[in-house]
Amino acid sequence: MARPKEFEREAALKEAIRIFADHGYEGTSTDVLLQAMGISRQSLYDTFGDKRRLYLEALQQYMADSVAEHIGVLNSGSSPLQGLEAALHAMASKRGPEGVPACLGIGAICEFGRSDPDVAVLTDIAGRTLLSALERRIKQAKTAGEIGVDVDARTAAHFLAATFSSIKVAARGGAAPDVLRRIARMAIRSLK
Repeated sequence: MARPKEFEREAALKEAIRIFADHGYEGTSTDVLLQAMGISRQSLYDTFGDKRRLYLEALQQYMADSVAEHIGVLNSGSSPLQGLEAALHAMASKRGPEGVPACLGIGAICEFGRSDPDVAVLTDIAGRTLLSALERRIKQAKTAGEIGVDVDARTAAHFLAATFSSIKVAARGGAAPDVLRRIARMAIRSLK
């Protein structure tokens, strides 16, 4: 008879996400993961496979949650432009436990680029999903007369997605929250 697991899988995965976000894949040892997750080496292998499979699952979960959160905020405004503003301001105001947000998605892109096909698929899917949501809101804002008629929705969506990434990198580099909010405001002004 198999022994029951002595840990909560989702809580352990959440800790793995935090550790990988803070240290990257290569910078994270299996021992550090085990300690943070509160599991044994055998539980890691039985439940998640190996470190690589755990990383891919952590990245997939993080990206799905992050994109869903961004889209929720995008759709929260009483107007399309307010939704776009809210998403940028939420990004600029997001802080982690130590004050510096660690983004597993940005970390994966910086660490692997296009060299790992499995990582690239996950980041591509998340990127396309967010880009589509941004483009939809920009088109809605354009139809509502909230942004300039000469603004190309696809290009603007790419610009805002790049701004999201830039805000995350700047925050990780120590930029103050007020600087990040000014970047967000500048991005919105560029659409008008």
